[in-house]
Amino acid sequence: MNCIYCNHSYIYQLADEQCKCSKCKRKFSLKKIRREKLLFTHFQNSDTARKTSIETSMHFITVQKYFDKFRKRVAHYSDEMYQLNSHRVTDYDEYLYLPRSLDIKKDLDKLQHFLTLAYDDTIYTIMMPKMKQSIFHPEDKKEKKLLMKYLKFNTISKLSKSQNIITQFWEYFEEFICQYKGVSNEKFIFYLKEAEWRFNIEQKSNRLLA
Repeated sequence: MNCIYCNHSYIYQLADEQCKCSKCKRKFSLKKIRREKLLFTHFQNSDTARKTSIETSMHFITVQKYFDKFRKRVAHYSDEMYQLNSHRVTDYDEYLYLPRSLDIKKDLDKLQHFLTLAYDDTIYTIMMPKMKQSIFHPEDKKEKKLLMKYLKFNTISKLSKSQNIITQFWEYFEEFICQYKGVSNEKFIFYLKEAEWRFNIEQKSNRLLA
């Protein structure tokens, strides 16, 4: 194998079973690489961290840390692909997500707001500011009523057809996120990006089979 840092072709094994590159002189562990590849296979197959922990006999916290790392990689990859294709965007629309167990009138500050764009049957999402950071104050009844009216009638969108790939993604996301309980605001973007990544893979696979 080549060096994982500089891709140099000559590496050698040390007494502690680590590998060292003859060019950049950096060390890396083959055992760690194999573990990461195994865990990514489980992640790619939509296995939960709990199931993966049981099947691999690895500690749940270790598996969860790797899964969080994979989600960040997916988000980075998504951003890179969008930067290359932003000029090809044809449709976009806003989406407001609230867990099904919550009430929009009582839990307005828990709304997650994101913009969904589409290019070549590919989805890309952008997180928008939280409602609690807006100029409105939901604790005030009059302003809360005004905000509800705003959310109902003021959205930005450009859709070529009513039931398009964007609305398909929203339906997919609603089902996808249900398997996770209590996703924090800080981590929500990474779960959203994971859903986006999986949806795009599924769309590509369907096109190849068509």
